[in-house]
Amino acid sequence: MILEVIDNLANKLGILIMLVFFLSRVRVFKKLILKKDISFSERIILSLIFGGMGIMGTYYGIPVMGSIANSRIIAVMIGGILGGPVVGLGAGLIAGFHRWVIDIGGITALACGISTVIQGAIGGYLHKKVGNKMINIWYPVSAVVIAEIIEMFLILAIATPFSTAVALVKIIILPMTAINSMGMMVSIIFVNNIYGEQEKTAAMNAQLALNIANRTLPFLRKGLNSISALRTTKIIHEMADIDGVAITDRKTVLSYSGNIRTNLYADNAIEDAEIINSIMTGKHTVVTTVGSNGMGQTAIVVPLRERHNIIGTLILFKNGKDSIGWVEAELAMGLAQLFSTQLELSKIDEQARLLSKAELQALQAQINPHFLFNALNTIVSYCRISPEIARKLLIDLGDIFRNNLNHCGEDIDLYTEIKNIKSYLNIEKARFGSRLNVVFEVEEGLNCTIPPLLLQPLVENAIKHGLTPKEEGGTVIIGARGCPEGTHIFVRDNGIGFDAESLMLNEETEGLNKRIGLRNIDRRLKNLYGMDHGLRIESKFGRGTQISMVIPDTGDFGTVYEEEIIG
Repeated sequence: MILEVIDNLANKLGILIMLVFFLSRVRVFKKLILKKDISFSERIILSLIFGGMGIMGTYYGIPVMGSIANSRIIAVMIGGILGGPVVGLGAGLIAGFHRWVIDIGGITALACGISTVIQGAIGGYLHKKVGNKMINIWYPVSAVVIAEIIEMFLILAIATPFSTAVALVKIIILPMTAINSMGMMVSIIFVNNIYGEQEKTAAMNAQLALNIANRTLPFLRKGLNSISALRTTKIIHEMADIDGVAITDRKTVLSYSGNIRTNLYADNAIEDAEIINSIMTGKHTVVTTVGSNGMGQTAIVVPLRERHNIIGTLILFKNGKDSIGWVEAELAMGLAQLFSTQLELSKIDEQARLLSKAELQALQAQINPHFLFNALNTIVSYCRISPEIARKLLIDLGDIFRNNLNHCGEDIDLYTEIKNIKSYLNIEKARFGSRLNVVFEVEEGLNCTIPPLLLQPLVENAIKHGLTPKEEGGTVIIGARGCPEGTHIFVRDNGIGFDAESLMLNEETEGLNKRIGLRNIDRRLKNLYGMDHGLRIESKFGRGTQISMVIPDTGDFGTVYEEEIIG
């Protein structure tokens, strides 16, 4: 008898399993299951679906001693696992009440009705454990075993006569526990396929978002404006399965790209209450509008943030009512988060540029008064003995200050910087006379630009700290030549030499108000070109010093020429 029940119940179970499989393939059902927040009306729908499947499990049961061996538990428990306690209890009440009142109820009608509600509640409890994710198959299988044991105890406690209840339990406990556990196992495999598809789609979405962010990075790093927004919306519309994309700031539509009609046009003020509410609250929202043809469109509005401030919104559109699902929602929120990060980086870049400019202006302010004082004293002394030299020196001085004003904060051509240094050295040569010799070893045809005020402080250090302490003076060599990494630039002197580490340490403790800092130049180079492109300092006491650097990404290399500076 037991084997016969097992065989018949297994055959009947196949129909229920096929129904579960069919539901797992239906797009609307999958969207409903995968939603993180299910509305009350959607819970009612799910309760009706799984309650109806539970009723089917009753009708497809096997009559045994006036009762029914059935697979009702699979439907109501899966309903609870997928939809939560409300759905589990709802499906249990529907299927359980039906089991209690139908004519084929038999002696176990009340016990089976109560146990069905309990089974739905157990499924709802499991939902809190597993949530919207892959389900460990042994949890629901163990729950089926426990629920079937509870049902058998209820039959023994409620059904009469007791002897008939005992005989019935002996026959159905093994078939129902074994077959329903197997049916639950197969059903959970189908359900896990839904979550597996979700994870695969989420991974593809994440990759898509990263690809979009990579293409939009050059634009959004310049800030949120109509140009960067236009480039960004076009890229999203081109790469994603989206019918329309818009980006706004807090008050205005910056850009829209798409093939559906909308009231969001570039430069128009924002009038949609949902967008304004999203900006004010900082929460994303999904909006559905129905057109005259009954199709309509759906949009998701996601705030763009800069730190804790809302600076605008990203809006994705799709044709059709309720067409924005979790896939589109996750894509929109992922893109909004990446764009917000890019926009924050744009502010950091801007602050870094402003800081560099401020540091450069501070350097100029430090150089100019000191240098100007010495230059004017030198020119005054030549006014009486050699007015022509004084005139040339005044022209050199004017060139220096004009170049500093014209190139504040902008990279300049290497040869322009060399020309500026020659003007500076003409004045220094006038001060030191024959004690100062300068040689230039610069290749022709170098394609190299450098930050302003990069070489002049090095030349000044060579003269002031290397040559001035020597009674006989010395020579400064300024060179630039091509190398595999870029352009190698150096300033070399045959002065007294020094302890490089000690000098850099003194700069750090004394601060830049004391001298033009090698540490400052080293930091600027590393910030611009990377940690491998700082200053390289080689010095020996009594033999001189060489300070060099490599500027990357130069052009072709030319021939070397040497030039002696004319005083």
